Amino acid sequence: MNKKTLVIDNIEFPVVRLDVVIVGSGAASLNCADALNAMGKRDIAIVTEKVGGGTSNNTGSDKQTYYKLSVSGKEPDSPYDMAKSLYDGGAMHGDLALIEATLSAQGFFHLAQIGVQFPHNAYGGYVGYKTDHDPRQRATSAGPWTSHQMVQCLLKEVKAKKIKIFDGYDVVALLVDNNRAVGLIAMDKSNINDKDFGLVFFMANDVVFGVGGPGGLYKTSVYPKVHIGAIGLALEIGAVARNLTESQYGLASTTFRWNVSGTYQQVLPRYISTNADGTDEKEFLNEYFPTMGKLATDIFLKGYQWPFDPRKIPDYGSSLIDVLVYIETVVKGRRVYMDFRRNPSGDERIGSFRFDDLEPEAYTYLKNSDALFGTPIERLQKMNPLAIELYAQNGIDIKTEPLEVAVCAQHNNGGLAGDIWWESNIKHLFPIGEVNGSHGVYRPGGSALNSGQVASLRAAQKIARGPADRAVPLSVFENAASFKGKELLSLIKQFTASMNPTNTAVGYRDEFQQRMTNYGSHIRDAEKVKAALQDAYDQIHRFETQKIASLNDLPYVLQNRHLVTAHAAYLEAIRAYLDKGGGSRGSYMVMDTNGEPVLDSLGDEWRYKPENPELRNWVLETVLDQNGIFVSIWKKRRELPDEESWFENVWGKYLQGEIFKQESDI
Repeated sequence: MNKKTLVIDNIEFPVVRLDVVIVGSGAASLNCADALNAMGKRDIAIVTEKVGGGTSNNTGSDKQTYYKLSVSGKEPDSPYDMAKSLYDGGAMHGDLALIEATLSAQGFFHLAQIGVQFPHNAYGGYVGYKTDHDPRQRATSAGPWTSHQMVQCLLKEVKAKKIKIFDGYDVVALLVDNNRAVGLIAMDKSNINDKDFGLVFFMANDVVFGVGGPGGLYKTSVYPKVHIGAIGLALEIGAVARNLTESQYGLASTTFRWNVSGTYQQVLPRYISTNADGTDEKEFLNEYFPTMGKLATDIFLKGYQWPFDPRKIPDYGSSLIDVLVYIETVVKGRRVYMDFRRNPSGDERIGSFRFDDLEPEAYTYLKNSDALFGTPIERLQKMNPLAIELYAQNGIDIKTEPLEVAVCAQHNNGGLAGDIWWESNIKHLFPIGEVNGSHGVYRPGGSALNSGQVASLRAAQKIARGPADRAVPLSVFENAASFKGKELLSLIKQFTASMNPTNTAVGYRDEFQQRMTNYGSHIRDAEKVKAALQDAYDQIHRFETQKIASLNDLPYVLQNRHLVTAHAAYLEAIRAYLDKGGGSRGSYMVMDTNGEPVLDSLGDEWRYKPENPELRNWVLETVLDQNGIFVSIWKKRRELPDEESWFENVWGKYLQGEIFKQESDI
């Protein structure tokens, strides 16, 4: 690493020259840095808005799952079998599925070796359990904070190897020349008041892009508030995205953002709604269910049927609760709470709450847990006291107050497209972790954590064995940096020349976040999405009308720049899917007045279109065209490959470096 300067508009900016720059400090980015170091790469650095600020360090569940190949017990498994499980979820390329399966054991054992507390038995076997969409027992867990443990252990490795971390640097632009990444521009937030506004230019031969999911796109979101996401930075330079339609949504608390899955539901809290001011409390689920036994059983099932799934709507399925919560919160503008202080009350029509009325699955679970007694909070205290403590640590006492919840955006299965080395169509740009769209429609629970570890290893392998002539010429970097730098300076000077006591950038963000929650979340309507997409482009064109109150607001308004771009891409992908005749699948419901009824009592307004299974054989790619409009293209997904298995042939190609030259479509 060495430093120089670059002069733009008579302002001198620092330039950091590196071999590899890694954006983000989540589990995928940290693992990539660790892997590159192990492969002999020393001229590398991490650039991050905040160490520990990402999703993987700040999220979890009652038992956060890591998905990998079965490595214990008698049940047979193979990388090909696991790949088929991933591939069968639909809209996932077969070669990517095979890679994620094949390298899953390597990624898992590396984490175990550096200290992640995955449990094993007395014989050293890392036993597993079944997770959703999992035909084997491939899942494991290190407890509620599995991904947090991953980050902490990987961060310890990175620090021990003295890998440079630029902490407090907000990446504001990627630099590209002739369809290849050559570096980036970041804002050192500790130096915003300097003449150069804290802008630092990074020159790099390869850029690893591990910025996480689109946390800043939704009003109702369970992404940590500290996590914004930055997929728009890559979209604006022409990076292709894949399957932006496919996200997961589920019930989560909103004051402290946390998934209310597992035992939070299995202890059977009552659901209440109120007016915005807290008046007119009612147990709104009562009017929609035929019996209290069915209602209470559905609440129980939300524990492990947590993500919204349109297949679980018919016959009073558990995802009906998500629809009803949406109607209360978004349509009626009310507030919804889970109340652990009292059992569901019921009424004269559906009856009162009785354990004996629960369906066998719920009754047996509670019976085996010795929890057929008391109130929800008393049952939670017995079954999972740490679940109570978690909220207490964040200033919420669910023993004495109800917990406000909504159906929230939780994870994006789509993201940026990459080839078999996780390299973008923008060469030398490697999107890894949640920002990469390798997943399809239905993925086994916990496979995202595995995917990030595999992706980061693959990117490191390709970079470490890359061609000798991969260095970026200084003149190429300076041209790209000067062009983008002038554009950013012009914007910054415009914002700072007309500062206003009222920061309108906050309202600007609220606008596109509310649009995504209303039209790009788990309830989708073709005509409303088209109108929302047009509104999205209109808002992009109003970007420069924002006002900031001080220089300290610059990072926020520049985040709005890539976020508003990204939300248009997501809406365009949803529009393209609906125009293709796509129906309800994954974690979203497509409204159709001629479709299946959600519930007869809700009327024709609440009917949904069934899935078109044929579209699982395709992936949807979205990219920004030269006119500043996002366009979408359908591509047939690649099938599971017949991998070469003759040892001598593979050995020869490996020794000669031929496998690292193997390319694929993105």
